[in-house]
Amino acid sequence: MLPINDTTTTHTWTDSYPYSCISIFAIHPQYVDLTQLPTLKDENVRTHFEALRTELNSLPQIDYERVNEAKTAYLRAVYEQEKTKVLKSSGFKTFLKESGRWLVPYARYCSLRDAYGTAEFDKWPAHNTWDEADRKVLTTASTKVFKEVAFYYFIQYVLSEQMSAVHQYARAKGVILKGDIPIGVSRYGCDVWMEPKYFNCNGQAGAPPDDFSVMGQNWGFPTYNWDAMLKDNCRWWVRRFKAMAKYFDAYRIDHVLGFFRIWEIPIDSVHGLLGQFSPSLGMTRDEIEAYGLHFQEQQFTKPFIADWVLDRVFGQHAAEVKAKYLVHTHDDIYDLRPEYDTQRKVEAAFEGKLSATDIQIRDGLYALISDVLFVRDRKDRDKFHPRISVQFSFVYEALYDSDKTIFNRIYNDYYYRRNNRFWYYEAMKKLPRLVEATRMLVCAEDLGMVPDCVSWVMNKLRILSLELQSMPKDSSVRFGNLAHNPYRSVCTISSHDTPTLRQWWQEDRERTQVYYNSMLYRGGAAPQPLPGWLARDILSNHLASPSMLCIFSIQDWMAIDERLRIADPDAERINIPANPKHYWRYRMHVNIEDLIADRDFRDNISELVEQSGRSN
Repeated sequence: MLPINDTTTTHTWTDSYPYSCISIFAIHPQYVDLTQLPTLKDENVRTHFEALRTELNSLPQIDYERVNEAKTAYLRAVYEQEKTKVLKSSGFKTFLKESGRWLVPYARYCSLRDAYGTAEFDKWPAHNTWDEADRKVLTTASTKVFKEVAFYYFIQYVLSEQMSAVHQYARAKGVILKGDIPIGVSRYGCDVWMEPKYFNCNGQAGAPPDDFSVMGQNWGFPTYNWDAMLKDNCRWWVRRFKAMAKYFDAYRIDHVLGFFRIWEIPIDSVHGLLGQFSPSLGMTRDEIEAYGLHFQEQQFTKPFIADWVLDRVFGQHAAEVKAKYLVHTHDDIYDLRPEYDTQRKVEAAFEGKLSATDIQIRDGLYALISDVLFVRDRKDRDKFHPRISVQFSFVYEALYDSDKTIFNRIYNDYYYRRNNRFWYYEAMKKLPRLVEATRMLVCAEDLGMVPDCVSWVMNKLRILSLELQSMPKDSSVRFGNLAHNPYRSVCTISSHDTPTLRQWWQEDRERTQVYYNSMLYRGGAAPQPLPGWLARDILSNHLASPSMLCIFSIQDWMAIDERLRIADPDAERINIPANPKHYWRYRMHVNIEDLIADRDFRDNISELVEQSGRSN
C-alpha cells in the first residue's frame, strides 16, 4: 500500500488558521469533482467554464478564492439545470433525512451568510443564532425558504456521494483513507452559530511559543466549553467522529494536546504570550510565596515599563512613545494610556500604517503589553500563572539573581510537573468516548510542548503517536533514532506545518552536516542541494522504522526523482504556522495522470515500499 496524503472534510481556505472550519460535518465545495457531474447543456456557459478551468489550472499556486468562486458558480449552473430531477430522487431524500440534523442548520447558515455578505453572524440584522423552530419550513419543499437553501443541500449531497464512492473504491483496492480532525472551528462558523453553548468566544485558542513562533501562535478560533460538552457525554464530538467514519478508515487528531488543555489567549491579545493553559491549576499568592518569592501583584501582573526598557525597545523613538502612548507614574516607571493598553487597541491604532517606523513602534508596544511576570487566571482572579517564556523579557531581567533562581523553580514546577495528573484526568474524561465512537484507527499529532501525561493517555487508549526524526520526543538528543520509534506510531519526515525534506536540508547547513554524519553515517561534507539518491536513502530509512504507519508528503516522495521535483524547494512549503494569515497555496506541479504513467517513478516507489516490508 502506498502512503497517501491526509484528506479532510473540514478545511476551508480563510485568512485565519487554515484548519478552522465552517461546519464539522460539511464538506467544502472545493473538493467536488466537477467532471463527475452532468454536462452543462448551454454551450456558451460550458465554454466559459472550460476556459476558466484551463486558466486556473495553469497557475503555479492555487488561487483558492477564484477556484471557490468558479466551482460554486459551476455548481449553481448544474443545480439550476438538474435540481428538479435531483431533489425528487430517492438518494437525495434519504441523504436529507439521514443528515438533516446538521445539514438543515448548515444550509440555513450558508444562505444567510451569502445573503448578508458576511460570515460574522453577530453583525446580521436577524437570525443571529440557529432557531430549531425553523427546521420544518426549511425541509418543506413547497416553501420559499426551502428553495433558498436547497442549493446547499444539493452541494453536500453531491460531495457526500463522491466521497462515499472514493471510499468504496479505495477499500476495494486495499487502500486506507486517513482523514483529519482539526482541533478548532471558526468563531464565525456554523457550529458556533448553531450551538454556541459549546464554545467560549471570549477567548482565543492558540499555541505557546515554539520553534515556529517566539510570540506563540494565535489561531483566533474560540476555545471549547468542556463543562457543557461533558454534561451530554461529548455528544457534539461523537457526532463529528461518526460523520468522519462514513468516508475514512483512520483519522489524525490535530493538536491532541487540546483534549488535555488548550493554550487560551485573551480576546484582546494579538500574540500568544499572555495566554494560559485551560484548564490548569493556577497558583495562589501563598503558593508562590512558599517558594521564597515575595509576590508583588501590581509589579508582577502589570507591564513593566521603565526608561531603560523604552530605550532598548524604541531607540530614537523612545521620547515619541512616552509622549503619545504612555503615562508617567513614578520614578522612571510608566503605564500605557487606556486607549493603547491592549494589543487589539494597538493593532487598531496602527491599521494601514506600514512604514518601518510604524511597525517598529507597533511591535514594541505589543512587547510592552506582554512584559509581565505572571498572568491572572481567567476564572479565578486570586490565582496566577507564570507567563510563558518570560525569561526573555525585561521584567525577568529586572529581578535580582536570587529571585530569578526562585522564579525558575516556580516556572519549571508549574509547566512540567504541577498539572500532569490533572491533565491526565481531564483527557480521560473526553478521549475514551471519542476513540470508542467509531472503529476508525486513531492517530494523533503530539508534537510541541508535550507533558508526560500525554503518552500515558495515548498508550492506554492505543492512539498512534506522530514521530518526526527532526523533532525528537527525547530532549537529550538532537535527532530521533528511527529504530526506537514505537510500533503504535506514524513515522513521517515533514508535515503541512514543517519544511519539506529539501527545505529542511538547506535551511541550516550546520544541522544538516551533523545529521549527514551522525544519522546517515556518511563522511565528508553534506551535499547541497539535497540530491535525489540521498533523499531516497532518507525515505528508505524511515520506511524501515518499526512504526505501524509511514506517511510521506508528495513533495518528499518526489524529492527522490530529480526529473520530477520542482526546481525551487521553497515553493513546496504548505503552511507557515507563525503566520495566521498565511494562505495554503501549494499546488502539485505534476498531474496525477502523468505520475501514474511515469514508470520509473512508480517502480522507484514500489521498490522502496517492497524492500521495507510494507507492501503487504
